Amino acid sequence: MSSTAELSNYLDQARQWRSQPGYLSESGSNFESVHVLLGRFLADRHSPDPLPDQSLLEENPQFQWGQGSPLEKVIHSQAELEQLMLQPRLFREAIAIIEPWEHVGYNPLGEHVRASANVAFIAQKVADCDSLLFPLWSSGILNLEQLIPIISAGIAVVVEGGDPSVRDATTFADGKASLEDLHRFTEQLLLSRSPTSAPAIFICLGHQLAAQAHIRLIQQAVDQVLGMNTLERDQNGKALSALKTVCRQIQQVGESLPVEKKTGHRIADTWHHPEFAVGPNEHKEVGHRQLLHYQSPDYLTSAIPQALITAHEVTADEFEGVIDTAIEYEHELNIAMFHSDEVNEEAMLLANWAYRLLHDTVIPHRAVLAGSSLSWLMQLPYAIEILCSTALDNGEVVTECSATCIIYKDFETKQIRRSFTCQFHPELLADLRVIGRRQPPSYQQLKQDDGARLFARLLYAGMQE
Repeated sequence: MSSTAELSNYLDQARQWRSQPGYLSESGSNFESVHVLLGRFLADRHSPDPLPDQSLLEENPQFQWGQGSPLEKVIHSQAELEQLMLQPRLFREAIAIIEPWEHVGYNPLGEHVRASANVAFIAQKVADCDSLLFPLWSSGILNLEQLIPIISAGIAVVVEGGDPSVRDATTFADGKASLEDLHRFTEQLLLSRSPTSAPAIFICLGHQLAAQAHIRLIQQAVDQVLGMNTLERDQNGKALSALKTVCRQIQQVGESLPVEKKTGHRIADTWHHPEFAVGPNEHKEVGHRQLLHYQSPDYLTSAIPQALITAHEVTADEFEGVIDTAIEYEHELNIAMFHSDEVNEEAMLLANWAYRLLHDTVIPHRAVLAGSSLSWLMQLPYAIEILCSTALDNGEVVTECSATCIIYKDFETKQIRRSFTCQFHPELLADLRVIGRRQPPSYQQLKQDDGARLFARLLYAGMQE
């Protein structure tokens, strides 16, 4: 099929999009109804389904994207993105799902797992919340100046997992979005969190892309500040001098902080190493794992500076990260894992410390920075909290950084906003199969599933900010 014919076909599909959000509700859905229904779902594990008892697979028996409602809204091209821009209610009352790759891997049955369908099923079944799919692996990176505001204007952005490794750019070669493309997208998404934007949930590969983006953004900030001789309207150079001081401090730690496994194997010597943020895991994790509270490393036996450990302990004490609280609420959380790479805790401890330093330094000089080339620094997160870890059956911790809370603090109102990342897949059930290849779970089954509840809790909390 020619590109012209493909475009015509895509636009024909776009004209068949449902014009009213919602699929199960008699009068459609909206932000408030979605929020109320998520709260109802989380309130207990036994209440009946408040939505009509209608199958989500009636029009789309295989529950595949682009094959009928409620999965008809797939943005394959720039032209379809522009078509979506003309219908603001469709993207404002929906979850935007970003696919960096066509599937997240293969389950024990040998099936490739397109987990994004499960995200859409849970959101629709629990709260009648529509989903929009952006398959970047097949569309390429669309115009970021249009894409980021569109997806950030909805209920939430979910960046899915993927089979390639962020440690190897060549594994993305068969897709239309390169690893560098995905880095640029993730950086812009991290910088887009504002009082009027949607929270982001980064899953598995998305979790790893976010980790790399944190380090890249901090490095860009350090390089730009240290490369400047003057700053516009900076009387006596106080703002630039203060920023240079903390950036030299961040640079010094970044260039001397190693990443080491518990076995003593050194992964990286400095933050310039390509595996500083994400490295190979000691064991591939596939299947259910219990989430455990994150435990700080001992600075007396670790190569991690005490300042980084202390800064994280302060962050953990200061903020509630939803996932860590859910571990307390639910007593025990068992979630599907599906990965062989992991985010390094050293990198996230450095990122949290560096973000806090930069934020605190900006505060007294924010009026000067707001009109300068460094204004983007005010879009950086305020802090990062590592929320949980996973361990083998023998108790050995395998993935120290299994989830993070990305914290933003408004400079004027001091209000807090959060986004989340998780190495695990809360949208997958224990069999690691996608909806359409397995019997769709009922509302009651989802209420009993730890992953579905945690996913709903992240949406519910994020919608309140």
